[in-house]
Amino acid sequence: MATKVYIVYVIALDFASSSLSIHPTRIADFMYYSMYGHVETLAEEIRKGAASVEGVEAKLWQVPETLPEEVLSKMSAPPKSESPIITPNELTEADGFVFGFPTRFGMMAAQFKAFLDATGGLWRTQSLAGKPAGIFYSTGSQGGGQETTALTAITQLVHHGMVFVPIGYTFGAGMFEMENVKGGSPYGAGTFAGDGSRQPTELELQQAFHQGKYIATITKKLKGSTTA
Repeated sequence: MATKVYIVYVIALDFASSSLSIHPTRIADFMYYSMYGHVETLAEEIRKGAASVEGVEAKLWQVPETLPEEVLSKMSAPPKSESPIITPNELTEADGFVFGFPTRFGMMAAQFKAFLDATGGLWRTQSLAGKPAGIFYSTGSQGGGQETTALTAITQLVHHGMVFVPIGYTFGAGMFEMENVKGGSPYGAGTFAGDGSRQPTELELQQAFHQGKYIATITKKLKGSTTA
């Protein structure tokens, strides 16, 4: 069976200023919260990158919304993605994860934090210990938390005993782009929402694809798969 990689993300509002018998590797968690779809766009590219690795099954999930419909309506929130909503126990089915979210005051959005707060049972049994996990994010500005959001999110992985897999500088020359604004860091892929009109650039999407492929490769190795 293939290695399973879950990409879990939060879909909601982004308040950026207005042939062997081997188990498939399953990476399955991208979590994002985005009014304008920035994190969702990155999540899809990460999924493509993970799925490009032979023997890896990559799946997108979203975490539950916490705001009532009345509030979402007043905020002119768009319809939700068709990605299924994940439950804490479904995390145990994955071999690895990539978690994605927008930033709120330098930290992950409350929707994602609420989901992680509901994983106490998994923490008690250390059901996720030893599983690799990556992080990606979107911020409203260059000083909006591209690194602090990742840094504060790592604590969630640590308490579960998960293995944080940053991309480091494996993306190569793209990490040193200075001519144009580019999100992301050694912690993971990222983008800037600005006033909401800015969308992930081609370079940011390439970095997201790279992250998906990179963590899928690491997850497959940790699982002990023998296929190339």
